[in-house]
Amino acid sequence: MARFPANQLDEYAAQFERDGLVVLKNHFPVATLESWREAFAPLLAERIASNATAVRGENRHYITLPFSGVFADERIFCDPDVLGIVERVAGDDPVMCQLATDTPLNGSTFQDIHRDTPALFDGIAETPSFQLAVNFPLCDVTPENGPFETTLGTHRMRAEEAMDAWREGRLPLHAIPMELGDVMIRDVRALHRGTPNHTDLPRPMVVIGYSRSWYFRPEVHIDVPVDVYQQLSARAKRLLRYMPRVEKIDPGHSTEHYQKFAY
Repeated sequence: MARFPANQLDEYAAQFERDGLVVLKNHFPVATLESWREAFAPLLAERIASNATAVRGENRHYITLPFSGVFADERIFCDPDVLGIVERVAGDDPVMCQLATDTPLNGSTFQDIHRDTPALFDGIAETPSFQLAVNFPLCDVTPENGPFETTLGTHRMRAEEAMDAWREGRLPLHAIPMELGDVMIRDVRALHRGTPNHTDLPRPMVVIGYSRSWYFRPEVHIDVPVDVYQQLSARAKRLLRYMPRVEKIDPGHSTEHYQKFAY
């Protein structure tokens, strides 16, 4: 059931248009995310031990989540408020295309500031939003364990202009502390970076990717087991309509295809 009325979602969409992101405080149930964290811990350990992560910097690991068990929870990826904002800023009938995590460990460093996708058209001013990331942590995010840092409004700037403004000191970075249960919706073209985790505990951040119905990046996708797909609602099936369906998820198949993340 939706938490926010239509006029509140309109206000969030207007904030997103201005800043390139919006944060919903205490939105997802803490108990649900604690179950995600418990399920993620052995996956993280196994993938690191197998050198099977996509490295996003020193001691920083990108891992695709298996679309099964606790990670295939419609209450999360079909949340009506999140989708209400996504549809307002990226168009009706979006596609869900990504379910993964970014996890800095102790010893991680600052990432270079970057965008997560190139512009649609070279040499043309930025278009309306076409790809969004919905992020939520599996622990509290503090200044000590690696908060996301971003700029405001650069999703509506050409890449070269935004980078020039950053290099010249005209674009401040804003750290985004988050509590377990908070949800951030952002345009992936905004200039941003990950920061160091100075603690002994991992700082997992989940990313669910949504895009306009016609946008597809083959290196970013979700393998959906047939038996899981059959149990989904019509809304969930529609979101996942372009994702490959597989008989089962092979635990030995752990190669990450999404290697080039920074543009």
